[in-house]
Amino acid sequence: MQDVEVIESTKAAAAALDPVRARLLSELAVPASAGGLAARVGITRQKINYHLKALEEHGLVELFEERRHGGITERVLQASAASFVVSPAAVSATAADPDANDDHLSVRYLVALAGRLMREVGALARRADASGKGLPTLTIDTQIGFQSAADRAAFADDLTAAVLDLAARYHHDDGRPHRLVVAAHPLPEENR
Repeated sequence: MQDVEVIESTKAAAAALDPVRARLLSELAVPASAGGLAARVGITRQKINYHLKALEEHGLVELFEERRHGGITERVLQASAASFVVSPAAVSATAADPDANDDHLSVRYLVALAGRLMREVGALARRADASGKGLPTLTIDTQIGFQSAADRAAFADDLTAAVLDLAARYHHDDGRPHRLVVAAHPLPEENR
């Protein structure tokens, strides 16, 4: 089971976002059979099997084991990932393009950039998983409290200069290209 899976397919997203199927995905963090799930969620086993088949068709659940009970084989399934994220590409074929926005300080640019990041990293993760290789990434996540808008602007200038200096120092035209994204936004009140 993966930690996180990025859903790219519109049909897989629709399957995962269905309320009953979303509940089953949550329940299948721990492997279970249709009968076990039926008892936990209060839905008939036949309906559970119907929903599990749809989830399995989209690769959202996978066979964990088969148990034989006399002449009956019980299939035990588990979610393919502990959590799922729906890529913007799954929702719309016309995903927001950050290159179409000249205002790099706008919210729309940041959202489009985040969407592109999710699409690109999701595709790279799938390829890495399929090949059995790791995917080298770097993530920095921190919080900073600015006393004033002037402090925030000065920080942005200093950070930009530092990143441009590092990029110039380590960039090689014949090297493997990597995308570096640095973003800042106010924390929502519920996260403070």
